[in-house]
Amino acid sequence: RAHIIATLRQYGDSPSEQSFEAQTPVGRVRMTNVVATLPGQRSERFLLASHFDTKPVQEFRFVGANDGGSSTGALLELARVLKARPPLPLTTEFVFFDGEEAWGEWVAPNHTYGSRHYVAAARQAGALDTLRGRVRLYLFGARALYVRRDTNSTRWLSDIVWSTARRLGHAAHFLDEPFPVEDDHIPFVEAGVPSLDIIDLDYPAWHTAADTLDQVSPRSLQIVGDVVLAALPELHNRASGARR
Repeated sequence: RAHIIATLRQYGDSPSEQSFEAQTPVGRVRMTNVVATLPGQRSERFLLASHFDTKPVQEFRFVGANDGGSSTGALLELARVLKARPPLPLTTEFVFFDGEEAWGEWVAPNHTYGSRHYVAAARQAGALDTLRGRVRLYLFGARALYVRRDTNSTRWLSDIVWSTARRLGHAAHFLDEPFPVEDDHIPFVEAGVPSLDIIDLDYPAWHTAADTLDQVSPRSLQIVGDVVLAALPELHNRASGARR
């Protein structure tokens, strides 16, 4: 978290920390989401998100280079690149979620603590209506990159991203195959916020001691980053007219 905040400040951003306590199977745990905002032409928000927490594992040293190091690094790079570009139609909010991982088994409500807290806080503040869309990046650093369409995501968001991938020549990595994913985009979907999860769960090192930096491919990160950057103007334009 300190590295994320320091890096965002180097870009000239003023990140904020959204701290809270969550009741987990091991007791109450203090968690903190990190949020940075890039002003757009309008005040309504479009979220780009990742989770930065590492799954708590006692049996072995779990690094989590891909889960969720890869998407956190990619989100930082997107923040840097977008900072130097003309403003997008909507304000872009970069959200680094804490508490996505389960403490033990993935059984509700033992997961997605940070995203559920964010949605609850936005609802309490009356700010849900200003959220026009959300793209969540996760687990796409593997050398063999195969991103399938999450059937729990909002269809028009995935249509734009997948058509962009085809246009850029990356159809072999963005497969037009349905695949249901339960992750921290679900609280947003349930709150009526159009949301997309970009994720490659075909990763043998997932939640193992082998999830180390040598497993992460710069090319895979570049492909997903290029697709998201190219899709963002259309995503923003479509989200600008979206109604919850």
